[in-house]
Amino acid sequence: MAAGPGYGFPQAPGQAPGQPPAYGYPTAPMHQAAPQTPAPGGGLGRKLSLNAKIVLSAAVACALIVGAGFWYSSTKGDDAKPAAQGGSAEAGGGKGEEKGALGGGKEKPPADVKARVGFQVPAPQVKESVTIQGHWLTEKTYVKPHIDGIIGYDPDKGTKRWTLPLPGELCWSARHVKDGKTAILFQDAKPTKERKYPGCTEVGVIDLDAGKLLWTKSVEGGTSGDRKMTFDEVTVGGDAVAAGGVHGGAAWDLASGTERWRHQDNTERCRDQGYGGGEALVAVRQCGDYESPVYLVQVLNPADGAPTATYTLPAGADRAAVVSSKPLVVASDIGDSAGDGSGISDYFVIDEKTGKLKAKIAADADRFDGRCREVEGCEKIVVGNGRLYLATEDHQGSGEEYSRVNEIVSFDLATGKPTSDKAEGGQNQSIHPVRMDGSNLIAYREPAYQKGGQIISLDGGSFKETVLLETPQDRNISNAERSLTGRAPMIYQDGRLYLSDTFISDFATNGEVRYTALMFTTKK
Repeated sequence: MAAGPGYGFPQAPGQAPGQPPAYGYPTAPMHQAAPQTPAPGGGLGRKLSLNAKIVLSAAVACALIVGAGFWYSSTKGDDAKPAAQGGSAEAGGGKGEEKGALGGGKEKPPADVKARVGFQVPAPQVKESVTIQGHWLTEKTYVKPHIDGIIGYDPDKGTKRWTLPLPGELCWSARHVKDGKTAILFQDAKPTKERKYPGCTEVGVIDLDAGKLLWTKSVEGGTSGDRKMTFDEVTVGGDAVAAGGVHGGAAWDLASGTERWRHQDNTERCRDQGYGGGEALVAVRQCGDYESPVYLVQVLNPADGAPTATYTLPAGADRAAVVSSKPLVVASDIGDSAGDGSGISDYFVIDEKTGKLKAKIAADADRFDGRCREVEGCEKIVVGNGRLYLATEDHQGSGEEYSRVNEIVSFDLATGKPTSDKAEGGQNQSIHPVRMDGSNLIAYREPAYQKGGQIISLDGGSFKETVLLETPQDRNISNAERSLTGRAPMIYQDGRLYLSDTFISDFATNGEVRYTALMFTTKK
């Protein structure tokens, strides 16, 4: 198929041209109320998110708690002011207090919030690291990759519903689900002596309930001319599947697998590094040389790949990640100032129709948690209700000498200013946002000594907390819970919490019990 419409370096910055998220190790087996399921396998090499990187004295912490009591600095000079003030239904008021009509959420607390282990998937022994990134939930099936393919489980019992073998190792899993389908990126064969490192060339779509690979596609035109193009990640945006990487990108029709367009290097040395999906499809495009690249954020028409709006990130941007495609929020590290490895120094709220900057939110990496490793690989960051919800880094608490605390705070998407929202994790219990539930925010509080972890709902208007689920106060269970926290976006729905690993390796399973997936439930 012919390449999609050509487009490259814009002449000026800002030039215009569903479902719920389908998303130390314990030294002894966990106690559980349900029998263990047979052990599928798994593994991807992602690091754990880093909490408690910055240790501050109580005096410094107090000095930072200003205004509404938030632990952050909200601006970085005049350029932190919004370039354009938007007036969408999702945007909050100028003072960060007003919100749109609040619809509440679907998640309600059960009669008893005390949860039990519904099922666990023990990890197998492996000789090398193996990717098992991603997991998804439908009404009928919980789906988790393992070492040889993908397995569908009964969402309550954990019994296997289906097994889908793959010819090669999994490379990446899309986060979004549409019409019961999602996309994966995988190798076309297992490693051999002659071919030790098969490329991530195959893009496929899975029917999550049927356990079928509906179609598989690749793109000819790799670096040697006759090889397949390799990709770094894949997503589902609108009714399209898009895969991107250092060699460019391509997109296919979600239902049929028909190729829609390709974006490969052009005369201005621009290439799509990856895509953000969901309600819309957004490309992060790198132009110029590697020493001083320029990054473009482009809203694409999923049908033909043509950009409908373009924003150019400031000079000094080091990559970019799409936190949300609609409303469009992008994270980037400007001037390599996020020294903690999170990849985030600033968030950019962009008008999806015009490509103009609505607001810039300065988020000091020393003060805020959250991480974006790939174009669509952000963790512990949630956008909704006209807000950007972030967790602060752990910092010195007011109790015991070595106690650590953190909070969830938010910024108004229309103005970039902090709001009065604040939810506290508690002594030695970090808290972070998980997803939106209508206008409410679902959040997770990690377990601590003699305390289980919690899933809570924060009211979109008052930020009042309601506990929805609490994990058992058992040391082995809490250790397993902690080992999976921060590995992959957790899934909470209807009284069930699913935690998932992203990779499994030989040294990590040596003499230890480890799990690739763990489910807690309040259902009796």
